[in-house]
Amino acid sequence: MLKELILKNRSCRGYAQTPRPTEEELKELADCARLCPSASNRQPLRCRLVNDQAECVALQAATRWGGALRELHLPYPGTEATAFLVLCYDSASAKDSPMLRIDTGIAAQTVLLRATEMGYSGLMIAAFEPDGVKRALTLPEGFEPVLVIALGKGAETIVLEDRADGEERAYWRDEKGVHHVPKVPLEKFIIR
Repeated sequence: MLKELILKNRSCRGYAQTPRPTEEELKELADCARLCPSASNRQPLRCRLVNDQAECVALQAATRWGGALRELHLPYPGTEATAFLVLCYDSASAKDSPMLRIDTGIAAQTVLLRATEMGYSGLMIAAFEPDGVKRALTLPEGFEPVLVIALGKGAETIVLEDRADGEERAYWRDEKGVHHVPKVPLEKFIIR
């Protein structure tokens, strides 16, 4: 069951506009992040839920998607995320440290696996303008965004494929818009 979720949990850059994650569903995802392990149990993360359409549009403008496909200007109009979770830390009680990054990764992957289980797709976005995110969401003073997670009902086809030796590792889209994600083959992944 977990491996099925891992295989279904792909970085999605195109969403149907309905159904939209509800406030209750976003709270469920935030609760999953809250319950994750944390280095020294410091629990530096806080979560801002975003499903108001105007806030989604403003937040979308502060993010950049698909760095390997810049020429496509993703997401395409009409396929924007319909909700977001923004992971933040309180700068008064936590500093941006390697442990904060690890906690963020654990929380984000947990959120995305639960979202997949709920029938949604998502995308971790580290390419964002911190001040733009703060303005879009009017975050309280002292809260710094560390990761934006886009959410919604996925509306694209994503295919995993083993890559050959020396083959490019960047993801790509074919003429039908199918998103291809080359992965290191298992026998090359394992060090002997």
